[in-house]
Amino acid sequence: MLQTDKQICIPPELPELLKQFTKAAIRTQPQDLIQWAADYFGALSHGEMPPVGERSERVPLCNWAELTPELLKILHSRVGGRLIIHANELAQMWKVLNLPTDLFNGVMNVGRFTEEIEWLKFLALACSSLGVTIAKTLKTVCEVLSSDRDGGPARIPFSTFQFLYTYIAEVDGEISASHVNRMLNYIEQEVIGPDGLIKVSDFTQNPRVRLE
Repeated sequence: MLQTDKQICIPPELPELLKQFTKAAIRTQPQDLIQWAADYFGALSHGEMPPVGERSERVPLCNWAELTPELLKILHSRVGGRLIIHANELAQMWKVLNLPTDLFNGVMNVGRFTEEIEWLKFLALACSSLGVTIAKTLKTVCEVLSSDRDGGPARIPFSTFQFLYTYIAEVDGEISASHVNRMLNYIEQEVIGPDGLIKVSDFTQNPRVRLE
């Protein structure tokens, strides 16, 4: 076997480039991933905006169901309150709901999940494919996780919100940790009531809460 002492140098910008590419692929859900990838990197090489489509611009795949908050709520109920779930089991649940395999793989890649998946982190990234902002993502997560009856305000424990917001901001990579901490401290001290729950309007309609 040929031996070499030559070291392989990984460009420092490569991890961020691949992360942004994967997030864009999840958001766009192209029918022809290879061609879209060529267009994506071709645009970047020419200093142009890459072809990242929003949810409303997607062409639905006839063979797959479209991911919705309702389907995510079903998926969450089937996880059954577990914090950790095996990748093969979750993939099977995803398949039973007829959800796109490429979306599942994209979420797995962005989250760098292996055999054992932290369910709340996976759910947060799946929800991010439904909304282009962190606030919209957290709104969807709250609606999926909330145990309040339909018609009432979607609410979750502040501790859960804190965990999810911190994680999503970390994956996003464009929001400073100091900003995240400042927002969380304000919400905890000025917004959260004695019940320790946060509702969607607490972070979507309060002008002093800017999650991004």
